[in-house]
Formats: sequence, C-alpha cells, structure tokens
Amino acid sequence: MFDSLSDRLGGVFDRLRGRGALTEADVRGAMREVRIALLEADVALPVARDFVEKVTEQAVGQNVLRSVTPGQQVVKIVNDALVEMLGADESELNLGVTPPAVVMMVGLQGSGKTTTTAKIAKRLSGGAGGRDRKKVLMASLDVNRPNAQEQLAVLGEQTEVATLPIVAGQQPVDIARRAIQAAKLQGYDVLMLDTAGRLHVDQALMDEMKAVADIAKPQEILLVVDSLTGQDAVNVATSFSEQVPLTGVVLTRMDGDARGGAALSMRAVTGKPIKFAGTGEKLDALEGFHPSRIAGRILGMGDVVSLVERAAETIQQEDAERMARRMEKGQFDLNDLRSQLQQMRKMGGVGALAGMIPGMKKAQAAVDQAGGDKVLLRMDAIITSMTPKERAKPELMNAKRKIRVAKGSGTTVQDVNKLMKMHQEMATAMKRIKKMGGLKGMMAMLGKGGMGGLGNAMGGPDMGDAMNRMGGLPGLPGTGTKMPPGFQNFMNVKKK
Repeated sequence: MFDSLSDRLGGVFDRLRGRGALTEADVRGAMREVRIALLEADVALPVARDFVEKVTEQAVGQNVLRSVTPGQQVVKIVNDALVEMLGADESELNLGVTPPAVVMMVGLQGSGKTTTTAKIAKRLSGGAGGRDRKKVLMASLDVNRPNAQEQLAVLGEQTEVATLPIVAGQQPVDIARRAIQAAKLQGYDVLMLDTAGRLHVDQALMDEMKAVADIAKPQEILLVVDSLTGQDAVNVATSFSEQVPLTGVVLTRMDGDARGGAALSMRAVTGKPIKFAGTGEKLDALEGFHPSRIAGRILGMGDVVSLVERAAETIQQEDAERMARRMEKGQFDLNDLRSQLQQMRKMGGVGALAGMIPGMKKAQAAVDQAGGDKVLLRMDAIITSMTPKERAKPELMNAKRKIRVAKGSGTTVQDVNKLMKMHQEMATAMKRIKKMGGLKGMMAMLGKGGMGGLGNAMGGPDMGDAMNRMGGLPGLPGTGTKMPPGFQNFMNVKKK
C-alpha cells in the first residue's frame, strides 16, 4: 500500500545520502519534497504540515549537519517521526479482568466489518491457526443488510468460533442483551458484537449504535476503516468518535493499492491507536499494527521481525525438524525444493518476503516484473511433472526427460533448465552449510545460494544478484550483526 510513498521518499533520501556534507538549504529542500510526497499519499494537510515542521526543526540542528553521516541522520529522524505519527507503540486489545469482555465493531457499510470481526475472533480463540486461547462468542446485530447474520454464522463455522443463534425479527438492542446473557451463562471470555454498517450522516443508525454501547458497556469499540477510502477515512473516524467512545481503529485492505494516507493520518487526527491491519481476504490475513515496522517498510528498511513471525506461523515443527535432519547430511533433492517453494507461497510469496528484508525494494520490483508468484506455480508444475524417482535423484534428468517434463508442465526446456540450475545452486549451498544445522542453515541457504538461484531462475543474473543480497539478514552468518529479540530461539529448532 505504501509503495508510491516509499519510492518518493527513497528518491529524496538517496540524494541526501549521496551528498556527504549537508547544508540547511539541502535539508529544507528535501523536506519540501517530503511534504509533497505525504500530500500525494493522501495524508491530511495538518498532519503533513506538523510532521515536516517537526522533522525540519530537528534535521537542521548542528549535531546533524556536522555529523559524519548527515544523510543517514536525517533518515533516522524521519523514521522516528513516522513511528510517532503512527502511534509509537503497538496497542493490544484491552479485554479487562472480568469476563466476558465485550468488543464492539462499528464502521461504514462495505468497510469489511463482518469479516474483520471473524478475523479478530479467530485470532483470539486460537482456532484454525489463531494465536490466543480465549473462548469467543460472535453475535451479529445487523438486521438491515440481507443475510448479514447468516454471513457471520458461516464465518463462525470456518473459524471454529461460536455464533449466537439467529432469532428472526429481533432488534439490535435485544440481540445485544441476549448475547451478553448467553456469554455470561456459557462462560465465554470474549463477546464480539458486529453492528450494522451505516453512513456517518445517518443519525438514526448512530443513535441505535449508541444505545447498544450503553447496554453492552464494551471494553473495546473498534472502528473498521477501509484504507482505500483515503482522506475521507479521517472524516469518518472523526464522525464516529463524536458519537461513541472509540478505543481503536482497524484498517482493512492494507494489501491494496491505496496511497497510505489513511493509516498515516488516523492516529494523529483521532488520537486512537490503530490496533489491527487487514492484509488480505483470507481469515488469517490480519496483523497487529506495529508502527515501527510500518515505518521501516515505508523507508525501505524492511521488517525482519514480521518476516520471522510469519515464518513461525507457517512452518510446521515436523517439517522444520525433517529439514534439519536432511541438512545435517547435506541432502537436498527436488522434493525439498518443492517444499521450500510451497512455504514461500504460504508466507506471501517472493515479492512479499522481499519487501520485508532490508535493502530488497529493487529486488521486489524485479520479482513483480518477472511475473511475481506465478513463477513459483510454474516451478511447482515442473517438479510435479517429474516422476518420484526423478525428484529424488535430479541427476537423472537428461535431455529426453527434460523435453517430456516441459511438455507435461506446459513450460519450455529452458524453464526446466533454469529450475535445475537453481536446484544445483541450492544443493551446493546446502553442502556448504552442512555443519550449521537447523533453520539457521536453511535461512543462510535462502539468503545466499538459494535466493540468488531463485532470482536467476525467475529473472536472470541481474535479479539473481539482487536477491543474493538477502544474505544480509540481521544475525545470519557473515553479517556480524545481532539477531532481533526472539529470532535466535526461533532459528534453533529442537530436534526430537
């Protein structure tokens, strides 16, 4: 979502870093470009003005201009200011101490409120891949939109979260009372109330929302905002906050092509923290909103912590242990390669992973230009077209077999050759890191020979060279840097 803003800011800072010594005029000129970039990204005018004034005041100080790397100092100041604008610290749900905790979802029609309700419930319940272990009940108070209550019931089945039985003709306030009573009697930890979507000019629906809030006394009232609404999202947040005491914001469609102004403006205008970000249509596509990580992505600094968390969520313990045992023996066949490609797809694909790694913005563009994650599907098709014996012993792949596999997978012999070359590079890297063992070895392989080989297969030598730079992940062999908190524990998988 922040690609356009990231590219604009990246250009500004590249010019600053290339100058060496900076004058006050250089800094002020760069800040004017930053202000334009923020306004083009749909950031609210007062927010953009305050941001630039604050950054300029700090950046023109003598400690910055006379430092050894003034350009880098300016980037750090901008990064800190972005983090502060987005809310400084991540904000968790406040579920109180006496169950059931009531979480009330409000927002405009079509903002993704019902789906977001199910996503949060899944995250809280730990069901179907969720993180926490709360007993959650969902209740739909939307009697205006056809089949809205039935939609939440279906989502409840998919997420393995209980939903309040539907009583035809019952009104929102009465449904809220029944939901609270059921949650208390049946020992639920959390009650999620999905209210009807409304226009912020519809006072009758606003009064209904306030009546529900008065009865339910929710610990959290979350405003669900579609990131694609841009500047108007700020007006929506202001209107809702005047009617009910909002405690937080959830931004949906953060994976879309919106310019990012809603996210950057929301906290500054409303004073309410952004608690979650929807990153896709799937029911597990919901992330906690981490201001420092978002700022890092905008400024091209990557987001290694999110990358590790995503890996921890998608990589199965049994698979990791099996791979660790094979690494100890220096083994890596086409079945292993296929497994790695599938893991990359589960983690969001090569483009998404590249965007989380420091310095990989250009490689991400190369991935998109080369066909994006369709290339992963093509590689999987090639491996699938091989016999089990060929997958286990890649050295059997002669010219005749390659022609057969190319026809069977709908690709060319050249594509098969690229895949085989990539496997050879990764197998060679596997032998080099044989003594490392565990996931640390796998990450080193992905950072060096593996990702470089994948880059060569997808886009040629230039892309392969760019993706080879993934070896600079913090804490990986040869970088001389420390791992972020929790990274080391994740990498050292305990073997049975």
